[in-house]
Amino acid sequence: MKTDILAFGAHPDDVELGCGGTIAKLISEGKTCVIVDLTRGELGTRGTDQTRKEEATEAAKILGVAARENLGLKDGFLVNSEEYQMELVKMIRKYRPEIVLANAIDDRHPDHAKAAKLESDACFLAGLRKIETVLEGEVQEVWRPKQIYHYIQWKDVKPDFVMDISEHLDKKIEACMAFKTQFYDPKSTEPETPITSKDFYESLTYRAQDLGRLSGVSYAEGFTTEKLMALKNFDGIIL
Repeated sequence: MKTDILAFGAHPDDVELGCGGTIAKLISEGKTCVIVDLTRGELGTRGTDQTRKEEATEAAKILGVAARENLGLKDGFLVNSEEYQMELVKMIRKYRPEIVLANAIDDRHPDHAKAAKLESDACFLAGLRKIETVLEGEVQEVWRPKQIYHYIQWKDVKPDFVMDISEHLDKKIEACMAFKTQFYDPKSTEPETPITSKDFYESLTYRAQDLGRLSGVSYAEGFTTEKLMALKNFDGIIL
């Protein structure tokens, strides 16, 4: 399956929180997108790995992604090992994305920064012809994405560029709130966490609004890049 965008997340809901608006926008423009979650989020204070799976499925439907997979790696203990790298290489070669959206390069949760490096290294390794991978009984062809963009998560990382999501913020929030066990719910009797507060829920809007204010649009999501970006022309830039 050839896809335009492959979005990795260390945990189910990382992608929705970090770049859900961007994915909704790109899909509305006819692009195809696949989400691959590295872990089941089984160490989360609220919910279970089963509820996270059900919520991830619902969020994927809301965004309209072509597929969603979970690699079942160990939550809380992600490492940039050969074993884990090869699991990601298989996904990159399976979906052959032009662009990979990856975890934040620096963040509160240690899995996020670890995942960012793991995802980046796997993108490079997926293009090496002497690394052979087999999926479902077939030898995979090599593939290296053209670009890797890291979305922003908990920390206020300065973006290298932003994506205008003014018409897609509502869908981003709807997809995030599909994770009912994880976010603001005044009726919940489960323990409070940093992401279950009303303030965190409201931050989905005001952080996007602030990036929009700085860039001249209503709402935006920020990304960092691993290499200097070159423009062919000025078309598409919002001035």
